[in-house]
Amino acid sequence: MNPFHFDGLIWHWPIAIYLFLAGVSAGAICFAVLLKQFKLGEDAYKSGFVQAACLISPLAVFAGLGILVIDLTKPFDFWKILVFYNPRSVMSVGVAVLLIYQVALFAWLACVFKEPVLTWCQGRWSVVDKGFKALMKYEATITGLLVLLALSLGAYTGFLLSALRTYPMLNNPVLPLLFLISGISSGAAATLLGGVLLKGNPDGKEVHFIHNIEIPIILLELVLLFTFFAGLILSGGQSQVAALTAIGEGFWGWVFWGGVVVMGLSMPLALNLFMKASSKREFSYVAMTASFSLVGVLLLRNFILYTGQMTIA
Repeated sequence: MNPFHFDGLIWHWPIAIYLFLAGVSAGAICFAVLLKQFKLGEDAYKSGFVQAACLISPLAVFAGLGILVIDLTKPFDFWKILVFYNPRSVMSVGVAVLLIYQVALFAWLACVFKEPVLTWCQGRWSVVDKGFKALMKYEATITGLLVLLALSLGAYTGFLLSALRTYPMLNNPVLPLLFLISGISSGAAATLLGGVLLKGNPDGKEVHFIHNIEIPIILLELVLLFTFFAGLILSGGQSQVAALTAIGEGFWGWVFWGGVVVMGLSMPLALNLFMKASSKREFSYVAMTASFSLVGVLLLRNFILYTGQMTIA
């Protein structure tokens, strides 16, 4: 069987890229919020890691939407999803979450970068100053709403695939949680990689903070992967066939064990523990660990998408 072309294939790699980018966006902005709330306060905008997360988050979601629209059979009809909203459609619900998420995202970005923006606008546009003052009254509400929407977006990437009910591997209750946690992991990795590329201190408090969260996230992701496949195998029937086909011999088996488990999870976990034990983070270690994590999550999205469509109930 060709790993990329086979009977029953409905969605292919552009959807996996879209799911990956949506998870990166949601995860990155969650870490930007955490860094501001618990480590950096009003000086958050000065951090290269917060700057990276705030740049990555909107760009990732815009790129993901662009890929999704282009991949549609009739991309110029995308506006119909916005106008003719269907609450029973997973796609419609996802688009609604994305739209509200983007509004909350840019409102929060305005709150974070208010000082440099107001400094630049001083003496030019008084309306901008009034707008920021009005917005700042609701910063706490905006922050809470943004985190809630980001978590919803991360889980939605799994619910979208779960809508394919005829595929036992995709119609799995663990999938939304697995995609949420792996999305948060990819957001952490993107924030770290972008931060060090923007000259952030690889041994700074932001990196230590993110790594302390990233280690249990990776462990949780491993537990969820085990639960995901154990549930399928123990269910028997076509669910068991789907699981064994996915992680057995062949191209996708190598992708899972070598790409997802070893490179995407085990190596970042080992490198994180090494950096924690050595108490010294360096650019090369942080960048390499983050890159492994990002590649691993991208491979996981493609692996689940393709192997999940190989077996029909």
